[in-house]
Amino acid sequence: MQAPKSLTRRAFTLIELLVVIAIIAILIGLLLPAVQKVRAAAARMQCSNNVKQLGLAVANYASTYNDKLPGVIVYQDSVPPSNINASLHFQLLPYIEQDALFQKGLVSPASTWSATTPTGTVQKTFIKPYICPSDASVNSTGFTKARTDWVSTSYAGNYQLLGTVKSGSARLSAYNIGNIPDGTSNTLLFAEKPGGCTSDNGSLWAYATAANGQYLAVFANDVSYAASAFSLPMFGWPNPATSPPQDSCDTGRAGGFHTGSVMAGMADGSVRGVSAAVSAATWKLAITPADGNPLPSDWN
Repeated sequence: MQAPKSLTRRAFTLIELLVVIAIIAILIGLLLPAVQKVRAAAARMQCSNNVKQLGLAVANYASTYNDKLPGVIVYQDSVPPSNINASLHFQLLPYIEQDALFQKGLVSPASTWSATTPTGTVQKTFIKPYICPSDASVNSTGFTKARTDWVSTSYAGNYQLLGTVKSGSARLSAYNIGNIPDGTSNTLLFAEKPGGCTSDNGSLWAYATAANGQYLAVFANDVSYAASAFSLPMFGWPNPATSPPQDSCDTGRAGGFHTGSVMAGMADGSVRGVSAAVSAATWKLAITPADGNPLPSDWN
């Protein structure tokens, strides 16, 4: 009886191996852009949700204090409801499920930011809803190149709505949630902006002083502002994909972290992505609560 022939396996040739590697490389090249788009879309959705949370926080704040809007800065020498030195973002902590941190800050009412927490101080506390995941000007813990002792935020309140009334050292709102002349749907409440740039200290969410008002306002750092400011580009950097935000952004202005748009939250709680093509005139209408005009079609 004849013995069966042994089976031998032919090895891959070098050319066949190179072809397989090339095919895998092509597939990876095709998949990467898709993966990046999915990540960008997820980050954009998270950012939109953050802005939504801030809008809801303001609405809940107003319902707590007889429709009063929070000020961009409150001080102990200002009118009620606050008898603390605090930033806009600090005032909103109880309404974004951060009441424990808020209570820690109240232990030191004259300097809420320096109050001790289990992990350090209030000013060093990372607040997830305050950071856009696409904001490359801050690191994963919320610090910037310039400051590693204060955590920043990627969102700024509209100074023209929340800060035009001086009360001692405070900057308060001239309006209640129900008496904004242009209506809540036509008035900007929050907008994205870079958390930090190499040229400044950054947008420190717990820092309560008008001296560094650019992190509290969308574009102005005091009650008065120059009309020429409206002729400047709306965005801190027009194209995040090609302009490194940590080097080229301007924390005095709104800045988009998503290619071609910036997330804007209106006083009625709605959120929209505003195109980089929006005109300076339209941006002015959006941030001005009492101009008496509806928003044009380029506000989308």
